[in-house]
Amino acid sequence: MPTDTCFTNLARRDWLTDGPLNTVVPLYIEALREQRYSDHTIRAYLGCLAHFSYWIKTDKIRMSSLDASLIERFLHRHLPDCACPAPCYCSFASSGAALRHLLRLLPGNHSASVTADPLAIELERFGEYLSNTCGVAPVTRDRRVKEVGAFLVWAFGTQPPLVSKLSWALLDEFFAELSAHLRPASQRVVGNSLRSYFRYRALLGESTEALAAALPRIADWRRTTLPKVLSEAELEAFTKAFDCADPVGLRDYAIARCLLDLGLRGHEVTYLTLESVDWRNATLTIRSTKSKRVQQLPLPDSTGEAIAQYLRDGRPQTLNRALFVRHRAPFDKPLGVPAIRNSMNRAFVRCGLRDRFCNTHVLRRTTATRLQRSGASIKEIADLLRHRSLDTASVYARIDLDGLRAVALPWPGSRS
Repeated sequence: MPTDTCFTNLARRDWLTDGPLNTVVPLYIEALREQRYSDHTIRAYLGCLAHFSYWIKTDKIRMSSLDASLIERFLHRHLPDCACPAPCYCSFASSGAALRHLLRLLPGNHSASVTADPLAIELERFGEYLSNTCGVAPVTRDRRVKEVGAFLVWAFGTQPPLVSKLSWALLDEFFAELSAHLRPASQRVVGNSLRSYFRYRALLGESTEALAAALPRIADWRRTTLPKVLSEAELEAFTKAFDCADPVGLRDYAIARCLLDLGLRGHEVTYLTLESVDWRNATLTIRSTKSKRVQQLPLPDSTGEAIAQYLRDGRPQTLNRALFVRHRAPFDKPLGVPAIRNSMNRAFVRCGLRDRFCNTHVLRRTTATRLQRSGASIKEIADLLRHRSLDTASVYARIDLDGLRAVALPWPGSRS
């Protein structure tokens, strides 16, 4: 076993040395060291790994079943009702991160067993269908595969998934459990993922019409209210919430300008590279859009200045060509969507707007609303936001109260 201090000082070291993951631990620690994780983080991840190892051993789960679906089962079914002896690491976030690192080590050690798992094969083929037949974006594909995988694990456990054994009663029970911890909007997303899965099974010749019809139709109330956006005063406070004397502050401010000035989505920002910026022609090339089309946008002065200042004074030395990179372990990696979301949320906290706004999409909506108020047409807004349908951008027409008053018919009997 390793002599790393993070391992030797671990409270539940015996759960790893006497468990089924004992051979993976040295590789696991080495992988985290290579990514320059701190000792504190490595120790926490090893604690989560020890808890997972104890659960596998206690439940007598075969190592051949160790894959993504088993990890989802541990996170969503075991952790909420964990009765393992203390002390043990029960943090959902830390456990998820730790086990994702473990999953990356599995192909080289357990490739045959992972490939042979029926659920893993089913999810892999469903993912291929979403990418190759439906043409959905990778982010959407991964989310649907994850949600369908969670449902199949809930319904079948470690047994091979058989759609013929599903029923409307089982779907009702599943969504009843979801309603206890998911908002209606999130339940609607899960329902859409399952509806997509049933269409996939129908293409394979199975009768899934009754199952698709049994999925709940959850009301979408988003279009009954005006889009929530930042006012001019709130926008000014938000842009001043970044410490541009700090490298991380420079990076986050440049990201905020991309979101505000160009209406980029969070995942589009993560795929920006140094080559995406054409300084001579003042354009920004977006290669990872939801429509999978390469598109060029004009680079506003405020956005270009923020990016240039970050490149000069904030971006760390790295061989990674991503425009926005991590400033903490794992280094030499592009900044992910969760990190971008968290950086914007921290800015909302600093400017006192956290109780009203969160995440990045509110900045995209703010961009569209400011364009509409400046006189831009719905077509122009749709072009900037890269909406393929004008109906998607038409939500911003509802805030043009002056324009609506101009075309409104007088009420019968009122004064002309």
